[in-house]
Amino acid sequence: MSRRLFTPHALAGLSLPNRIVMPPMTRARSTQPGNVPNALMAGYYAQRADAGLIIAEATQISPTSQGYSFTPGVHSAEQVNGWRKVTDAVHTADGRIFLQLWHVGRVSHPVFHDGGQPVAPSALQPKGTQVWVVGDDGVGRMLDCPMPRALAVEEIAEIVEDFRVAARNAMTAGFDGVEIHGANGYLVDQFLRGVSNHRDDDYGGSPQKRIRFLQEVVSAVADEIGAERTGIRLAPFITFKDMADPDIGDTILLAAEWLAGKVAYLHLSEADWDDAPQIPDDFRVALRSRFAGTIIVAGRYDAARAEAVLDAGWADLVAFGRPYIANPDLPARLEHRWPLAAPDPASLFGGTAAGYTDYPTYAAQAAGEPA
Repeated sequence: MSRRLFTPHALAGLSLPNRIVMPPMTRARSTQPGNVPNALMAGYYAQRADAGLIIAEATQISPTSQGYSFTPGVHSAEQVNGWRKVTDAVHTADGRIFLQLWHVGRVSHPVFHDGGQPVAPSALQPKGTQVWVVGDDGVGRMLDCPMPRALAVEEIAEIVEDFRVAARNAMTAGFDGVEIHGANGYLVDQFLRGVSNHRDDDYGGSPQKRIRFLQEVVSAVADEIGAERTGIRLAPFITFKDMADPDIGDTILLAAEWLAGKVAYLHLSEADWDDAPQIPDDFRVALRSRFAGTIIVAGRYDAARAEAVLDAGWADLVAFGRPYIANPDLPARLEHRWPLAAPDPASLFGGTAAGYTDYPTYAAQAAGEPA
């Protein structure tokens, strides 16, 4: 097996020491009220600074873009100051960190909108879709997403501006760049798919019109902070949240062709559950032919699969999601073939340091030391 996973890669003016990425993972540890990043989160990311690149968890661009409790934002001064603690800690540990910018669209609940409806490209309820909401009793529950309301054209422009401002705020907070969340059934993805976008104006209908919102968001962010600091995540083969669209592959390839030269990287989010569909090789070839820049892939990769996709030239960086939860020293464990620890599923969302920053490194574990 080759060892390309442990070779450097240049991205956004940064020299990544390896090709291992920690992808965005919601952990719901922000300080309340205000969804403010905190010292606990700073410690969590600093522990994982040996990654070639960290992409911090999905973060609200505005008060109305939220869909889950305790997820952080980047639209208030307190949030920006909180994120500065995180970026300072990661940079002190010689790490590199981007921030994922998030608008959930219809995957939300009225509790986050003063009792109003979530917004979406079209008034289409995502069947079988739930969000995690913490009640006044402090208990988190999964609640059904209600019927959203369709965005007016002027509201779309306002959301594009929210992305622009959030990107500037992220840079003020010390991030090395941002990733636009265009995947996994959230707002940008909702515009891309015919099953969630029934608009008959300039933002819906043909694939060329359905990618317009993505184009406007990317252009706004790249104009604000530079294309070399801008990435985007897309997920053509993920269908949960009522997003099964037989034409999405062609739409994603159309978007990828437009994105070439306009972003630092394209992050391909692949399904990571046991019986999930595999991305066909011909799609990977087609994607590479349209986008020659850095491609990150994420989805149930181990070292062997990572090396194979790198050797094939279909990706330049590989993200390891769930393994990063319980293995803060993941690059060293992969390089030395040390066993991986398993995460505690009960502590994934919300809570304290338990199941968050108390996972030991392999060296500490072997020596019987605490995390």
